[in-house]
Amino acid sequence: MRYTIEGGVALHVRERGGGTPALLFLHYYGGTSRTWDGVTARLSDHHHTIAFDARGWGASDAPPNGYTIAQLADDALALIRALHVERFVVIGHSMGGKVAQKLAARRPAGLEGLVLIAPAAARPTVLDAFREQVAHAYDSAESIVWSIDNVLTALPLIADQRRAIVEDSLGGSIDAKRAWPEHMMLESFEDELARISVPTLVLAGERDRVEPADLVRREVVARIPGASFAVVPGSGHLIPLEAPEAVADAITSFVASAGG
Repeated sequence: MRYTIEGGVALHVRERGGGTPALLFLHYYGGTSRTWDGVTARLSDHHHTIAFDARGWGASDAPPNGYTIAQLADDALALIRALHVERFVVIGHSMGGKVAQKLAARRPAGLEGLVLIAPAAARPTVLDAFREQVAHAYDSAESIVWSIDNVLTALPLIADQRRAIVEDSLGGSIDAKRAWPEHMMLESFEDELARISVPTLVLAGERDRVEPADLVRREVVARIPGASFAVVPGSGHLIPLEAPEAVADAITSFVASAGG
């Protein structure tokens, strides 16, 4: 399904299941809504899951502008309104985790919980050499495969997952691909994290080379009041793809403990 949100941008959305609160999934830089398929398939028997392609990715519109953390948070909230969702939990991975922090700091009506998976920090500590590597990571199928094997994962993926990652990463618009390494990665709003007032769970991959567990603990967990933290054994950065069962189980337990 495609929903046109405020501002006229149409977002491609995958919905499954039913119930409240709804679970809203925000994907990583290079991903799409199908990044979450292994997770939502395990949750949709008991939850309403909503995964969507961010602007510029997958089957969503790719306008020439709007590629900021604040605008992506606006898009997510506009989609919640378009779907008439009253109660929801936001789950964000990597870039989507940074967007989710921005969203939660606004304390929108209906937000009941926050799950951050290998989240990019609101106070970036990014070397120029790494930004340059990221800027060219999705230039070709060969560069994407290299990134999968040498940067993004620690646990093996099946052939269909690897194929989907290549397709999704290649398919992003030029503007979306440029925006993350050029400026979104550098956006800083760490002072806003103290405003997050909903229960929060942060997951990190034990072998993540992009957002190492120690960095996530120091720059994300320590800045969000009352946040809990867990490490996914053996996983690299693509935790929703490498360990979907562990992610789904963690979300299930979190939503139950938060009263959902």
